[in-house]
Amino acid sequence: MAIDETMLILRDENKIPNTLRLYVFNPSAVTFGYFQRINDAVNVEYLLENNIGFTRRITGGGSVYHDRFGEITYSIVAPIDEIARDIQESYRIICQGIVYAIKEFGLDAVFKPVNDVIVNNKKISGSAQARKKNALLQHGTLMYNTDLDILAKCLKAPKKKLESHGVKSIRERVTTLSIELGRRVTKNEVINAMIKGFKKALGINELKLSTYTPQEIELATRLKEKYMSKEWIYKR
Repeated sequence: MAIDETMLILRDENKIPNTLRLYVFNPSAVTFGYFQRINDAVNVEYLLENNIGFTRRITGGGSVYHDRFGEITYSIVAPIDEIARDIQESYRIICQGIVYAIKEFGLDAVFKPVNDVIVNNKKISGSAQARKKNALLQHGTLMYNTDLDILAKCLKAPKKKLESHGVKSIRERVTTLSIELGRRVTKNEVINAMIKGFKKALGINELKLSTYTPQEIELATRLKEKYMSKEWIYKR
């Protein structure tokens, strides 16, 4: 999360180029939205008992279980004017990268406002945004082999929200690529599909592989302290 915020700050100051970051949480961890109350968003007792790390994001949205063995997280930073000023439209444009990635597997994925991608009417990807004056950060997930039983133990969702989706539990609402395809999907398959998907959705001709700059590492190291502090995690 510190690196994602670093990317947003430095892109807003025009110090780094537009960037797509694909990564895996290791070990598995949980994040939840900036505006969420921690006790409404996650099962804190279960997370502590099972040594699963958790922190608050700078973006909105709901809680997420980042499974080391079954989920790829993406983050994108770009000028707002290059994506869309309208928030809903910007979600649609960027999430289309996930839709295209899933279609690489032959599945019919659909963007569902505000910020979800669904397959067979079940959520397989969620995204969230933060904006500064000039740039936006959107990050999100693609579940390919997430342990949904652990996910259901880690996260909480309001009863009304579940009812609005016609389900009674979080476990009923979500799916993975492996479940939908009936075979075990690999991490590399997903990464390759996501790269193709985002290139198509955002009209990118060429992606240049790069490592973190000293400036990114220095700022992310300072921001890391915030994401590990109780003041930030338990602020709501």
